[in-house]
Amino acid sequence: MDTFQAIILAIVEGLTEYLPVSSTGHMIIVSSIFGIAQEDFTKLFTIVIQLGTILSVVVLYFKRFFQSIDFYYKLFVAFIPAVILGLLFSDVIDSLLENPITVAISLLLGGFVLLKVDDWFGNAEETDISYATAFKIGLFQCLAMIPGVSRSGASIVGGMSQKLSRTAAAEFSFFLAVPTMLGATLKKSYDYYNAGLVLSDEQVKLLIIGNVVGFLVALLAIKTFITFLSKNGFKIFGYYRIIVGVAILLIHYFVRPLTVV
Repeated sequence: MDTFQAIILAIVEGLTEYLPVSSTGHMIIVSSIFGIAQEDFTKLFTIVIQLGTILSVVVLYFKRFFQSIDFYYKLFVAFIPAVILGLLFSDVIDSLLENPITVAISLLLGGFVLLKVDDWFGNAEETDISYATAFKIGLFQCLAMIPGVSRSGASIVGGMSQKLSRTAAAEFSFFLAVPTMLGATLKKSYDYYNAGLVLSDEQVKLLIIGNVVGFLVALLAIKTFITFLSKNGFKIFGYYRIIVGVAILLIHYFVRPLTVV
């Protein structure tokens, strides 16, 4: 991986992490196009730069993280399903992450869901999140263990299905990303360390660049997304997912196979 590739991947991560378009799917495809997806450092890079995007949520919503202890209890309740399923099915999840066709199909199916979600739940106006609602959102988030589904998309749809407004569902999805992504980042980083991966000075520099770029891009993406979502809904993201999913299938079968293993 060179500096240019690191910056592009960080931009993709920052743009897509909090949008309902699947950051994991985009990272797999972009790194596959670069021809670096199979490298251990690339896999570590795509995980570690999530720390920058996590920090963007904390900075933007700093006061919300100190409003009450109840806030953290609800995040913990929502986080539990991902912990349990992640530990139980980590090997299956890793195998799915290496299949671009899984990403394409997930993007397509999720796209069709987003085309209809405003019709199904678009009139909801609830802003208060109960413990039961938090847990159900956590269950929806687990769908994102399938690459291409989108963690933010699944949790936002989960929130709206519980009658939360678009904005309330989106913001809780952002908050839930902090423990979920932090936990995944720490676990995967430890796994790579345990496997004996040693970083060079150049690779450490790329990780720093990736986190800084991801942080700055995510700040802009979150602020823009909330404003856009409250006014326009999800349909544009549904169309985008369908276009990308079709493009991946066409490239894979008619141009060259997108293989990350």
